[in-house]
Amino acid sequence: MANKKTTLPKYQSLPPATDSGAASIPSAAMSEESKIVFLFDVDNTLLDNDRVTDDLKRHLEREVGLGRAKRYWDFFEELREQLGYADYLGALQRYRAEYPHDMRLLTVSTFLINYPFANRLYPGSLDALDHARRLGTVTLLTDGDVVFQPNKVHRSGLFEAVEGRMMVYVHKEKNLKDVEARFPAEHYVMVDDKLRILTALKKQWGKRVTTVFVRQGHYALDPKIVRQYPQADVTLERIGELVGSEEIEKIFK
Repeated sequence: MANKKTTLPKYQSLPPATDSGAASIPSAAMSEESKIVFLFDVDNTLLDNDRVTDDLKRHLEREVGLGRAKRYWDFFEELREQLGYADYLGALQRYRAEYPHDMRLLTVSTFLINYPFANRLYPGSLDALDHARRLGTVTLLTDGDVVFQPNKVHRSGLFEAVEGRMMVYVHKEKNLKDVEARFPAEHYVMVDDKLRILTALKKQWGKRVTTVFVRQGHYALDPKIVRQYPQADVTLERIGELVGSEEIEKIFK
């Protein structure tokens, strides 16, 4: 009996990274100018990344014990300081270098890659994307590595929800010219849980951007961090409030 020929699924490949460290999906490479482009952050804006981290902490402690779990988080914080974003897989590599014979590490990598991110979407996040899509072009604008972050976006269902329009940078606030080239617009709406990012975009784009601060996650709820930056144009207590927001609707009048 002849063997069946296996047809492999076709995946879109990422274009070469730019000097800025950006990566985007080809379907989002360049587009015609839109009147309004919505830019949505991912972590703690659309997806509860704090809960993902808590789940990983419990898994690590169960698999490798408290002492070695602490070493992982030491590596994690070192990398975040160096890179400017959360590198979960990079921290695993450093852990492996220190404990090369600890095979329990394999369960942690599997845990991260196969994590059910769709279960961690905030209530109303998909409704917010759908509502924004009726008003303008919608894309994801996020920071992170080029493996774990895109995997998170895919497995959460967010990639499909924005029809593949995704940009991943090391520092998105430093790459706005590239964002403009890929998604030219008369006006931008940036939705993020970090006032630091929103303030940086406002300084560069001025009146061309409406900043929307979503008070979700530990950065948004830390009063010491919040006091360091001016208020955003719009503040939402949760992402679901974007639907029907009068302040958002004013942009279109």
